Amino acid sequence: MTAKTRVMLVDDHTLCRNGLSELLEHRGDMVVVGSTGDPAQVAPMLREQQPDLMVLDLRLAKTDGLSLLRLIRAEGCETPVVILTMSDSEDDMSAALRAGVRGYLLKDMEPEEIINAIARAARGEMVVASAMTLKLAQILQSGPKGSVKGALVASLTEREREVLDHVARGQSNKVIAKALDISHNTVKLHVRHIMDKLNLRSRVEAAVFAFEYHSSPDGVKAAGEASQKAKG
Repeated sequence: MTAKTRVMLVDDHTLCRNGLSELLEHRGDMVVVGSTGDPAQVAPMLREQQPDLMVLDLRLAKTDGLSLLRLIRAEGCETPVVILTMSDSEDDMSAALRAGVRGYLLKDMEPEEIINAIARAARGEMVVASAMTLKLAQILQSGPKGSVKGALVASLTEREREVLDHVARGQSNKVIAKALDISHNTVKLHVRHIMDKLNLRSRVEAAVFAFEYHSSPDGVKAAGEASQKAKG
C-alpha cells in the first residue's frame, strides 16, 4: 500500500483550514497531519509530525508567512512549502520565490485546481497559479541573458549541470539522488553550489534559467558543440 502524502496547513482562518483539509483528505492519497493558525505552534508541529509538504498562508494575524518561513529555515527545517494566498502582488510572489517556496497559489483558484497543484508540489514539481505566470515571467526577465548565461553555466561542473537539468524538470532532491545514484545530501550540496554560482534564489528560478539557456542561441550552440565532442 502506497504511503499517503503528509500535509501540514498553516492559516489563521479556521474555515479555510478546515475546508482545505476536507478536500485534501477526500483525494485519498493525502492526509493532513497538522493544522494551525498560531505561528508559535508551527516549528514544534513540524518537528513532531515531519510532514512532506506545508501549505502556508502569506498573511497571518501575528506575523507574515515569509518571516515565519525564514525562521523555521534558520532552525534547519527543510520541509517544502507552498504559499496559498489572496495576494496576486508581483512583489509578494517575488519575495516568496526568493525565500525558496515550491509553489505560489491563489485562494480564488478553483478548489480542484488548488488540490491538484498541492499534489503535484508534493511530488516535487514547482507550481504557480496560472493567473500569476505573466508576473512570474516579468520577475525573471531581470535575470542574466545570452552569453552571460553561457559564462555562468560554464562555471558549473559536469555533475552540477546534470543536477541543474533534473531541477529544470521539477524533480525533488530525492528523485535526483536516485536518478544519478548519489546521496540526498550530495544533491543538496550540488543544488546549493548551483544557486550560488548562477546567482539564483529558488528552484523555480533555476528551472527557468535552464529552460531559457537551452532555448537561447548561445545555449543551443553550446549544446550542439557538446554533442559534436561526444560523437568525436
